[in-house]
Amino acid sequence: LGAAVSLPIIVPAVITGFIWSLPGDPASLICPPNVCGGTEALAERWNLDGGPVQFFLGWLGDAARLEFGNSWRLHQGFPVLELLETAIPTTLTLIALATAIVMLGGFGATRGWLPRRLDPFLRVIGLVPALVLALAGAALIELTFGFGSFSDTGRLARLAIGAAVLGLSDGAFTGAVLGTRTTFETESKQRYVGIAILRGEREMANTWPNVAPALIGQLRARIIHLLSGAVVVEVILRIDGLGGLLWGGTLRQDFGVVLAAATLFAVVSAVLLILQAVAETLVALHVRKAPQGVRLEEGA
Repeated sequence: LGAAVSLPIIVPAVITGFIWSLPGDPASLICPPNVCGGTEALAERWNLDGGPVQFFLGWLGDAARLEFGNSWRLHQGFPVLELLETAIPTTLTLIALATAIVMLGGFGATRGWLPRRLDPFLRVIGLVPALVLALAGAALIELTFGFGSFSDTGRLARLAIGAAVLGLSDGAFTGAVLGTRTTFETESKQRYVGIAILRGEREMANTWPNVAPALIGQLRARIIHLLSGAVVVEVILRIDGLGGLLWGGTLRQDFGVVLAAATLFAVVSAVLLILQAVAETLVALHVRKAPQGVRLEEGA
């Protein structure tokens, strides 16, 4: 919970420190004096004239009210909140589809749908970076749709291929399969599982509550991995999401957009941390609860 609360504050603080660590004053970096004719008015307008602490506290207060101001350079004068409202659903859909692919791999490993003879093939797929698969996906879209690649059908194809790239590249799917299988196999070797099987109980019913916290933590880590990979996939496949917004703002030195997009990534990470804590607590309460029909001795 401490990490979840701190993340949305630490991330914009680090970015603010980076802005002021660059040579020259921030307003001159965003709009050089020889272009703008003077940066004093711009610095005052963007709250850059009072130093990093004043800027950070002012931005944080506005962000808490969902007021992110206007884009400085990427979409000059356009409200950042409207850019985020357009980008957020796209990125969340992309991550949800990729997460479904990863979870399907883990579930398939537990059910025996993905036998060990496929492991060498899965390891080879896992070695391919997102950059390579995304480039191949972009080429496939252009060859298939041509000038219609930005039609509604083309956008859906970009989203589907992007999710497949995220889910399969950089070991996401492979790690889910091998990691889940290894976790269950290690736990199934414990003595209590053998005794439960001798009593006629199912192996999964005994191992699942004890491996659930580890699997929950692995899933959160994989979703964070997908979030980081989304930047590359959205840029190459030209998907209008948070990753593309963050990349474009960085290239154009639009720190207003960068701060908002990066902070939203931090908020998603914070939410995932809280969900992990809640899920692990519920699992612990379930494990602690005595099975039905078992009575503790008096005074125990």
